[in-house]
Amino acid sequence: MDARGPEAPGGRALRDAAENLFQELQEHFQALTATLNLRMEEMGNRIEDLQKNVNDLMVQAGIENSMKEQMLKT
Repeated sequence: MDARGPEAPGGRALRDAAENLFQELQEHFQALTATLNLRMEEMGNRIEDLQKNVNDLMVQAGIENSMKEQMLKT
């Protein structure tokens, strides 16, 4: 016998439905978390690529060298 006492009619079905719903929510949350982590990693890689491309363009334009020279003068 359950230590909580007798169950109301339909109580077990309601509890089972709530447990199933909770399990589904957990699974959806885990899937969403995995997707978000993957997208954030992809975005980080894109930002790093963009930063590298901007630095390369600055070198090609001669901006980076003149900025370094200005920093050395001060």
